[in-house]
Amino acid sequence: MEHYISGPSLRKLRENRSLTQRDLGERIGVSDKAVSKWETERGLPDLTLLEPLSRALGVSVAELLAGERVVNRNRGGNLKRLSFYVCPVCGNVLTGVGEASVSCCGIALPALEADAAENEHAISVEQVENEWWCSLDHPMTKDHFISFLALVTDDRLELVKLYPEQECAARFSRRGKGILYAYCNRHGLFSTRMK
Repeated sequence: MEHYISGPSLRKLRENRSLTQRDLGERIGVSDKAVSKWETERGLPDLTLLEPLSRALGVSVAELLAGERVVNRNRGGNLKRLSFYVCPVCGNVLTGVGEASVSCCGIALPALEADAAENEHAISVEQVENEWWCSLDHPMTKDHFISFLALVTDDRLELVKLYPEQECAARFSRRGKGILYAYCNRHGLFSTRMK
């Protein structure tokens, strides 16, 4: 990326709002010539104009910088479509239902894709009264460990954060079918269906 904002994407966002260059300029306090320069990439808007510019175009600053509007096509919100994001710098665990632009520690995070929980990442599940006892036979050293276990059902997310040198196990409420996830700090996300 040569610039923090591209001229063609700025023009597209402006036209999607049915604004002329003059209309946009008046809304943010610049001339239509300034808007023309930005769109033809003969200049760039000052960083202090990004927030007013994004408001005038009806998008977030992140969408403005990406050059497109993010449309959440999953308004129903079934949690089984939940996406996990893990920051490689600080270890934050973030989640989202539907499309999202997620960042942490200045890094854009991709949604994690879960592999099947098998071999060294196989998850053992036992029913203990009204709970599921979930465990893995996995190293829990400072360099290689399971960071979290999570159970996702239609309407709930239960997440248990795990730490090195701790037992690699957790209890979850038994609430019908769901998907059980385990995140290994070296190998990524794994899942298995609960029946």
